[in-house]
Amino acid sequence: QVQLVESGGGSVQAGESLRLSCAHSRYTPSSAYCMGWFRQAPGKEREEVALITTTGGGPDYAESVKGRFTISQDNAKNTLYLQMISLKPEDTAKYFCAAALFRADSASACPKTTLAYGYWGQGTQVTVSS
Repeated sequence: QVQLVESGGGSVQAGESLRLSCAHSRYTPSSAYCMGWFRQAPGKEREEVALITTTGGGPDYAESVKGRFTISQDNAKNTLYLQMISLKPEDTAKYFCAAALFRADSASACPKTTLAYGYWGQGTQVTVSS
């Protein structure tokens, strides 16, 4: 069982930055996970934002956030991060941290569909105004 708790959301102006954190517990280091961030805007489906593997594989990003968002992890702190810069109003959504028991050499091989992820945080709201 993996427990995920997000923090760091808020309301910002377009062009500003935010860093989201996801503290995870009961994570088994011997197991391999795809972990990452998804977001869901009102009236839209939940979509992948950024993924990373716990085995150290390269990250994967949605096209809409490439060059602006950076996913990283601190294994000593059991924390996943999403650094977001140059935020746009269309980034407004509830952001969720998720984990899937899945071994991949690179996050590009991680599943992109929400159904593949069995562990979810409660989400944190990000609102970007123009």
